[in-house]
Amino acid sequence: MQRQPGEIGAHLDHLSIEAEDPARLAVFLRDALSMQSRQLEGGRWLCRSRNRPLLVTPGRKNAIGFAAFSFADAASLVAYRQRLERAGVALDANPSSLFEAGAFSVRDPEGNRIAFGVRTEAGAPDLLPAARLQHVGIRTPSPEGLLPFYAGQLGFVVSDRVEDEQGVLSATFLRVDPEHHALALFQAPESRLDHVSFDTPDFYGIRDWADHMGRQRVPIFWGVGRHGPGNDLFFMVKDPEENLFELSTELEKCAPDRKMGVWPKSTWTLNQWGPALMRS
Repeated sequence: MQRQPGEIGAHLDHLSIEAEDPARLAVFLRDALSMQSRQLEGGRWLCRSRNRPLLVTPGRKNAIGFAAFSFADAASLVAYRQRLERAGVALDANPSSLFEAGAFSVRDPEGNRIAFGVRTEAGAPDLLPAARLQHVGIRTPSPEGLLPFYAGQLGFVVSDRVEDEQGVLSATFLRVDPEHHALALFQAPESRLDHVSFDTPDFYGIRDWADHMGRQRVPIFWGVGRHGPGNDLFFMVKDPEENLFELSTELEKCAPDRKMGVWPKSTWTLNQWGPALMRS
């Protein structure tokens, strides 16, 4: 699909999640999300399958260490770095051991760290239906306050806004390529990780993952349902540290001429099939 002007052409590649008990979270990721878990130095864990690597590090509950976006090649990464430098964005060192040389990072106004680089290693094969890391959701007291950074300085594209009756932004969904969103911002009292989402190929993948959760005695926390923005079919489970992990399919692919959508703040917007998780 042709890239829309403003899309940076990267994809969400991996995440670093902080945890009060990294070993316990690594066990959950191994059992519930079928990842291979390996302990690293400093109490860190690398949990991965082919297209969903996660780093788990000691730290605060419900916090992101960093979100890492990968470009297809070094030339694309260099061009994006130069674009940020021209825009006056402060660049920092690369925090990810999974990226090749030349990677770097930035911080948003609330301190969330976003890394950019190139990663070519595929990782371990999937044992269940493929579930590629697709997007991450962040809670923030001011999604409107973060938009100038992500949509302005970094060049992410707003696919949809969710607004209350006074026009106050309660959620927004931003993309970096034709997929509807790689980042979602939700208005909430505190800044924290909201959820991590993995894309499955089709409805049958959702069914098979739900059956797997049943065998592992991991209850579905929210869903099965269908989001309004993005139109994806989903369900979510909760880990021992109360992070949410989503299995999703049918996320909208945005055409180059797609206009930004505006949705009302309502339970129906967040789940057209039933109850919704309201962050504020």
